[in-house]
Parts: sequence; C-alpha cells; structure tokens
Amino acid sequence: MIMTMTAKKLLIFDFDGTLIDSVPDLAEATNTMLTRLNKTPYPVDMIRNWVGNGSRMLVKRALVGAVEVAEGQLTSTEVDHAESVFFDAYAQISGQNTVAYPHVDSGLKQLKQAGFTLALVTNKPIQFVPKILQSFGWQSLFEQVLGGDSLPVKKPDPAPLLHVCETLDISPEQAVMIGDSKNDILAGQNANMDTLGLSYGYNYGQDIRSLNPTEAFDDFQSLVDWLIKHGA
Repeated sequence: MIMTMTAKKLLIFDFDGTLIDSVPDLAEATNTMLTRLNKTPYPVDMIRNWVGNGSRMLVKRALVGAVEVAEGQLTSTEVDHAESVFFDAYAQISGQNTVAYPHVDSGLKQLKQAGFTLALVTNKPIQFVPKILQSFGWQSLFEQVLGGDSLPVKKPDPAPLLHVCETLDISPEQAVMIGDSKNDILAGQNANMDTLGLSYGYNYGQDIRSLNPTEAFDDFQSLVDWLIKHGA
C-alpha cells in the first residue's frame, strides 16, 4: 500500500508493545493480584498474550486464564475488585523492568527534529502513563497524551485519534497511527488515517501485516527511516 499524497504532520503512537515492553511489570502486577485473590499465577509468556486491550480486559483474562472471556463468565463486582487489587499492585512496582524497544529513544527524537508533531494514544490507564514517560525522559516529546480512560471509549474506536487531531487542529489525512496490535490498526482505519504496523509487539500471535496497515516494519529504526523519507 502507498501512503496518501497528503503531507503528514502528526504521528500518533501506541505505547505498550510499540515504544515500550512493559509485560514484565504488568505480569508481576497481574500475578500479585492473582495471589492476593488466592488464584494461581501464570507464566510471563502467557500473560504477554493478554496485554493490549486495557487493564480491565487484562484482569478479566487473568481471572479466567484465557484470551477469550465469555459474556457473563465474570460479575462486574468480581472484576471491579480484582482491577482495584491490580491497580494497587501495579502502582507499587518501580517500573525498572519496563524497557524501551531498540532505537525508540533516538528514533522519537529524530522524528521530532524532522518536524513531526508526536502524540501518544494508549489503552493503558492514564494514571500510570506520566511516571513511565518521565522515567525515559519523553514527557516533552508528545504534544498530547491520552490513556484508555481519558475518554469514554478507547481503541479500536477512532474517537481518541480524532480527538487528538481536533485538539491539535490537524486533519486525519495529515496523521498516521503507529502501533503493534489490531486495536491500533483498526482505530487508524476507522479514523480514515494511514496506519503503520510494528511486528514485534503484542498482537495475540497474529501477524500485524494481516490487518493491512499502510506499511509494516520489523524494527523501530526502519519505521523512522521510512517516515522521514516518505511521510513528510
């Protein structure tokens, strides 16, 4: 696929699985939650497949031990309590096991210097985002940051992406959604903007290219190089 001819000004990034690998810390918080609820903890590699749809879905998947959670399988009260325990556990974690993927730090700065406006739209609860951004020194790179609970809906709904465009006064045609999962690609497609996929993140074992992003990459530097060459 070919990027639309409209010049790109705005790059909207996903967070977990795109810029950072937060699974070790998320897994620790998940297993702490399960232990406190007298349930069996799970291996990190299994929990990795449950990440990407926000904290509430992660909690639900952990409670049932599977990616698919049937309607009525859990009560709202049960999930509310477990999510509260999860939030408490995650807030206590230092974040030292959350790392940036290779070339992300230099790549973001390279894109900023090239004149792009950067924004962050994640399904992670917003309360946990600033601390992580600050730990990497990225807080000044993004013109806007939205969490999964910043609006009534989250990705794959296009509303967060369109909200960013409206707030920054940049049209969807001038924006690109960049992420590692189907939620990112679908959100971008639903917002009628170009999408760029990264294959190394959390996409439940599905090849990101099967979702037909405008283009896909296996490492962040390749994405940066391509954007600077084609995107502006």
